[in-house]
Amino acid sequence: MLCGGLSKPKEATAETQQITQEIKSQLEEKENRNFDTFDAVSYVTQVVAGTNYFIKIHVGNDEYFHVRVYQRLPHENKPLELTNYQSKKEKHDDLTYF
Repeated sequence: MLCGGLSKPKEATAETQQITQEIKSQLEEKENRNFDTFDAVSYVTQVVAGTNYFIKIHVGNDEYFHVRVYQRLPHENKPLELTNYQSKKEKHDDLTYF
């Protein structure tokens, strides 16, 4: 993977699910709703001054969100940040930069 480019799509891992859970409250606040289902499905990464995670999240029924989460470099000791998201996505929608 090139620095700044997106990785190939990967199936969600336990680490990806943990990241997803850590930003769940941020998305719930932005959307003004609570999610009973909040499961990471797949993801791509982008290496910048830290890492951007683009994660497809299943939130129930046929509803999906794409989120961009920024993880700063370890020495900065900062929490994960939900920097952008897209709603009304479907299972087959590709993860792309947004």
